[in-house]
Amino acid sequence: MEYQLPISILNELCDRQHREVLESFEGFRSDNEYIYIPFEDHNYECMPYLQSALDSKVHGLSFFSGGGGLDIGAQMSGIKVLSSLDFEKDAIETLKANPFFAHTVHHHSDIRKVNGLTFKNIIKSNNPEKLVLLGGPPCQPFSKAGYWRTLAQRLGPDDPRNMIGSYLGIIDDIKPDGFILENVESIMHPHNIQAVEDLANALEQMNYNYVLVRANACDYGVPQKRKRVFFIASKNKINGYPIQTHSENGKDSKLPYENVLNWIGRFDIPRITMDGDNAEGLHYSSLIQVPPGS
Repeated sequence: MEYQLPISILNELCDRQHREVLESFEGFRSDNEYIYIPFEDHNYECMPYLQSALDSKVHGLSFFSGGGGLDIGAQMSGIKVLSSLDFEKDAIETLKANPFFAHTVHHHSDIRKVNGLTFKNIIKSNNPEKLVLLGGPPCQPFSKAGYWRTLAQRLGPDDPRNMIGSYLGIIDDIKPDGFILENVESIMHPHNIQAVEDLANALEQMNYNYVLVRANACDYGVPQKRKRVFFIASKNKINGYPIQTHSENGKDSKLPYENVLNWIGRFDIPRITMDGDNAEGLHYSSLIQVPPGS
């Protein structure tokens, strides 16, 4: 398979060093209009993992579900996701349209408007041997995307979008065997660290053991450099730790980082394009005129 990139965009975005990297790809070719970069399709199907999740006695409840990123990973690892929740209607419609979650009860609601009783019946009817909660509370209060504002303007833990407390309230209500809480790496910034300290104190009071994992997605086979912090909590003692599988250039007997083109190249087809998708004719000078935060 080949990805074609207009020469005009290449000249606009790439310096000589980047162009040399592209030209080093085996099978690279070009003509007067395009360069052609070969790639392999590394995409996988989720559905083959579904039956093992449905047969599992480890079940999960998902909050701040979005398009289902954590939920997909959970089910692929053998956790049956019983319910999802998000206050964005489009997110819930996306989950409903995904056959991977045909068995899941989807709640279009605000986490502040539900409690443990909301999930009492679904937990009782499924009778899990182990129950875990999955959630990535909104990251906007802690995200680097807000660093264009001054410290005085950034509210951090006091930001009304900080839903960590609401998530902890649900955890305290339901008292699952364990849970995952995911957020941006900059939650560890000195301005935000109070949220982490408050979280650690709450977990201790609720008798949860936990490990704090600072992870970069590319170290685990995801074709994207994306740094995140995970709190992995359990009523039992935690002896394990996520194992890094990939590294730059495959160092330390690990697999090399995934090439993003191998994962998104297949989607560059006319059938799924929309007006505005094509970057041809756009210039970097236009992008830098966008005001910070807009």
